[in-house]
Amino acid sequence: MPPFTARLARAFSLRRPRIAVGGFFVPRRQTMDRSVPLAAARILDFIRQTEVGTDGPSGYNVIYGFNQDKLPEPVTRMTVDELIGAQSSFTKLYGSSASGGYQFMRATLTDLKRELGLRGSQLMDPDLQDRLAFHLLKRRGYEQFMAGTISLTEFGKRLAMEWASFPVLADTKGAHRQVTRGSTYYSGDKLNKALVEPEEIESLLRGAKELGDAMPAQVPVPTPRPETKEPAMTAEQQPAPIGHNGGPAMTPDLTPIESTNKANKGGAGSLAGSGLGGAIVYLWSTTGSFPTEWSGDPQAMVAVTLIVMSVTGAIGSWWAAYKARDYRLSPKDA
Repeated sequence: MPPFTARLARAFSLRRPRIAVGGFFVPRRQTMDRSVPLAAARILDFIRQTEVGTDGPSGYNVIYGFNQDKLPEPVTRMTVDELIGAQSSFTKLYGSSASGGYQFMRATLTDLKRELGLRGSQLMDPDLQDRLAFHLLKRRGYEQFMAGTISLTEFGKRLAMEWASFPVLADTKGAHRQVTRGSTYYSGDKLNKALVEPEEIESLLRGAKELGDAMPAQVPVPTPRPETKEPAMTAEQQPAPIGHNGGPAMTPDLTPIESTNKANKGGAGSLAGSGLGGAIVYLWSTTGSFPTEWSGDPQAMVAVTLIVMSVTGAIGSWWAAYKARDYRLSPKDA
């Protein structure tokens, strides 16, 4: 029975786009648990829009008076038991225990847990809130209304008894006094007020009735394609190995031993190249072209020698491995 929260929502929030039903507007369909029929989902979307000012995901976290930012964690991350426990202080702190997209009162949520056999560890996520609100719809005569055994006016009154922001659709005896069409069922409590016109509710319910028992489309599960095995190729169909120069390889694939020998050849080439680089630096230092400032500085000599040895070692390693690609090496060459 959410009151002031809904009034604030209507006054200060930006409304989401709506779709026309019978000349009036209802909230555009967002997300909804797929166990909820389309007609009920349409009504529930409208309820959330009216109660908390939005039919989007953020509405599922609203508590009375829009005090949800004061909570240590959002409603949708609380378990059923955690929310019921927290609601015990909401009335004193905020004025009401109304929580979630449908502004569940603590007594209502406790009753739903008992009636539906809910586990206290279940999260109050949007799907669970949708299912709980759908159960409240059924409590108030949704199935009888869809079957035609109660009138639109009677169903509207029952909705107004559950959600105080809804108006009654005809003069009737309210919770505290006689109330007129368009007033909240709880007129006289100095707290609640109807936030929508009765014509909107009538249009909403007529549109829902037209949807009948239609269920939301189920997301198709892709059927795995059967595996097909490629036919084995004959020796004649096998592609010819490609050598390092782009032409046919001189030999078939190498064995593990031969692959190891290739790596060893590369290592040997690296050592040979490094040695050659050291020799080049030494011979260069004996010529007149070697910079005098380097020959007199041991650190400079070491640096030059290491640089040249690194370059020649890398070149030697690459060249030895490259030359080894198209011929087989025996273990003795390792």
